[in-house]
Amino acid sequence: MKKYLNSHLIAIVGAILCIQTSLNAQDDLNNLSGKELHNKVRLNFIPVSMPNDKFPNLKPTMGMMGLHYNIPLNDWLYTGAGMYAAVTGDQGGLFTLGIELGVNKQLYKNLYFDANFHFGGGGGYRYLVNDGGFINPNVGLQYKKKGYSFGVQYSHVNFYSGEMKSNSVSFFVEIPSLLRFSDYDTAHKEFINKNLQKDSFWKRPAVKNVQQLRFDFFNPIGNSRKDNGSPLTETLYVLGFEYQKYLNENTFVFAHTDAIYKGLRAGFMDLFFGAGYHPYKSNSVNLFTKLGVGAAGGRVAPEGGLMIYPSAGIDLKLSNHIALSGHAGYYRAIAGDLEAYTYGFGIKYLGTNGGTENTDNNSVFKTKGIVFSIENQSYLDVAKTDDRDDILSVDLQLLGLQFNYDLTKNLYLLGEAGFAYSGRSGGYAHGLAGLGVKTNNFLNNKVNLFAEVAGGAAGGAGVDTGEGIVVRPTAGINYNVSNNFSLTASGGKFYTPFGEVNSTNINIGLNFNFASLSSSK
Repeated sequence: MKKYLNSHLIAIVGAILCIQTSLNAQDDLNNLSGKELHNKVRLNFIPVSMPNDKFPNLKPTMGMMGLHYNIPLNDWLYTGAGMYAAVTGDQGGLFTLGIELGVNKQLYKNLYFDANFHFGGGGGYRYLVNDGGFINPNVGLQYKKKGYSFGVQYSHVNFYSGEMKSNSVSFFVEIPSLLRFSDYDTAHKEFINKNLQKDSFWKRPAVKNVQQLRFDFFNPIGNSRKDNGSPLTETLYVLGFEYQKYLNENTFVFAHTDAIYKGLRAGFMDLFFGAGYHPYKSNSVNLFTKLGVGAAGGRVAPEGGLMIYPSAGIDLKLSNHIALSGHAGYYRAIAGDLEAYTYGFGIKYLGTNGGTENTDNNSVFKTKGIVFSIENQSYLDVAKTDDRDDILSVDLQLLGLQFNYDLTKNLYLLGEAGFAYSGRSGGYAHGLAGLGVKTNNFLNNKVNLFAEVAGGAAGGAGVDTGEGIVVRPTAGINYNVSNNFSLTASGGKFYTPFGEVNSTNINIGLNFNFASLSSSK
């Protein structure tokens, strides 16, 4: 009996020691330092005069809708990235991606001076944009109230190697977006909430968000037509990405983009933003409805581009962070003929970050590593299917934006968008998703190596990607300038299983690295 009790006593003591060791491995959340960025989401509209003197068949004005995400560098200087899409006129399918630098200074009370310079790549019909590179300087006035604002600007849009050059008056609205984060070297750690102090940086409401990889199918109906005028009857297969941010428990806003990979010659894409609502939620099943407004086009008959996209669906939660999603909807041009019934499915990652309040788990938290990259991407000797001068291949220069989400310290998921700005291929773009692996830092914690495999949809501008499926393996190096910034360089191959593209790829860029606090449950 004594031997029996001793053995159990030893087991209990061992268990207590293991628990104590585990607790000691968790840092106190009060000790995690944090930073805040008061970012802005800007929506703007720019009317662009078309070159009717040279091309009298064009409608006189194209309207471009812009979606921008701007980050303050100090109290008067900001930088950011944004996309434009044609929504009125006859240039539906024109999309661009760019970066910008701006100045914002108070003039009097709520009145501010705002000016920025935007550089990007993209386009629609090549005979109007040529290489695809464009500049867009804006200068004007802004009225602010409680973080929200609206403004008017003088805008210049210039596809400098093409035919579109226009001066006009544009309008914008701006809404606040708060980002709370810690240094990247605190990522992949676990923190326990031991009576979090009232003035702690992390004693704030957590923000619920969702990232989704989407696989959609569009069944065209009505008078939908291809760009050659023939009826569009083929089912379109599209790959997309969506980001959702919750305003409260049942209401969210979202942005998503899709690109075609089967059904038409590559080149069709869309961009939507909107809002959604959950009429029913449980621990395992969520129902949702959504309404999106945006733009679509490319490889379809010329029209304005403005689209409306109501949909509804169901989420089946596999865990607290992963869900399978199914949805169906109606896809309709506001001032055009493109029309389709849609259905599809997706994989969702659900998370809460930036605070400790209103989370499912208020005791244990983890820091997740996140990396945003901006790159200049070179693709050498890219095969073309058509060119006005019968050129069979070109060297492409792309502006690329990449998002990495760390699964572990050495493994991450990635998503990327890239748009051409040089290489006689204005209107070419790609969207990729994939998996990356990286080494631990070495050489005084300054350097790490990485390898990635990504695939997705690409096309436009006569680049021979077939119906659009592409694959890109790369390997590279990161050099850490600071805890939150690093330089990156990589190279690899870019090829299409069902096209003729087989290109060498070289990338150089800048990474913004940070750690986001999230519930571990």
